[in-house]
Amino acid sequence: MSLKSNAILNIYSIMVIIIIYFQALRCLEKNSLRDKLYMSMLNITILMLVIDILSRFDGKALPIYPVLNNIGNFLIFLINPILPSLWVVYVYLQIFHKDRKIRRLVFLLCAINVTNFTLLIFSQFFDWFYYIDSNNIYHRGPYFALPVFIDFILLSVAFATILLNRRRLDKKSFLSLMFFALPPIASIFLQIKFYGMSLMLNSIVLSLLVLFLNFQNHDIYTDHLTKINNRKKLDVYLKKKINASAAGKAFSAILVDINNFKHINDTYGHSMGDKALEATARLLKDCLEVNDFIARFGGDEFCLILDISDKKELQSLVCRINKCLDNYNQCDSHPYYLGLSMGYAVYSSRSHRNAENFLKEIDMLMYQEKKASKSQNYKVF
Repeated sequence: MSLKSNAILNIYSIMVIIIIYFQALRCLEKNSLRDKLYMSMLNITILMLVIDILSRFDGKALPIYPVLNNIGNFLIFLINPILPSLWVVYVYLQIFHKDRKIRRLVFLLCAINVTNFTLLIFSQFFDWFYYIDSNNIYHRGPYFALPVFIDFILLSVAFATILLNRRRLDKKSFLSLMFFALPPIASIFLQIKFYGMSLMLNSIVLSLLVLFLNFQNHDIYTDHLTKINNRKKLDVYLKKKINASAAGKAFSAILVDINNFKHINDTYGHSMGDKALEATARLLKDCLEVNDFIARFGGDEFCLILDISDKKELQSLVCRINKCLDNYNQCDSHPYYLGLSMGYAVYSSRSHRNAENFLKEIDMLMYQEKKASKSQNYKVF
């Protein structure tokens, strides 16, 4: 690939990254370690694209070109494993959501990068990875494949981690994370086979773009407070489930309402009311399977969509939710009593009900239970 072609391709990739960068500043959380890692990957990709241009001055005669060629290639080999290392940490946080337990992982990745740096220094004297001759021509060294192999291993580890923990992820997140490694891995094989071809950085730009589009999609359909799906996503998902039910894919739904939520707000303040909403979302989510759907339906209402076709199984889940609710109320970490009213039903395709009518049905069942619960005394801890 010629210097001009490489420069044009890299400049185009940099422009794409810059657009993603400014869009990401608007929608990502500044205090999230995961989002900080994503922004770091954008920054490093831009840096490497610029350096990659500097490493392409092969055979140029001016005195400055050998200097640029040497500096560019050294920095490319130095920074190369940093990007996949960040990706491994990002994947870990996306799956396990544990900021504090990544120290061992970070230590191991730092050791890999330090080893790469040490080998790169020795390579300047023994031409292990590459060398640049007196005519300013770049040549691969006998161990050129080693840094490439390190990148491949890191990407493969991230890929395997995603695959083995797919049940912890929703479908769209799983697919976008799985896709991330595919273009870089494909470009690695092309780079090994075809001398002078290096599309890895450009392929990473494609992966980062797909990942960002998933961020945007998640932001559009996520409730800001509870971090679960919002009403807009519920409407889309429920219509999809009803359409699928015609092919024999039955499902169930539960509509949940927090009892005496106004009392919690009035007595303990809106911040405590927000905590009650967050606690309810967590409690419900913990009772569900990974592929089940949960959304905030309204102010203090939630909707669950489940792949359950048997009413007894549905009632069993309701009992499990009530048991989790009892356990929550027995702890002393909150001043309020959390009560829930639930209306639930199995959707039958033979009824030919649309989403609106089905929601009205379980809404009516929920308010019947809510009316019955009002006869009980309200507890305050």
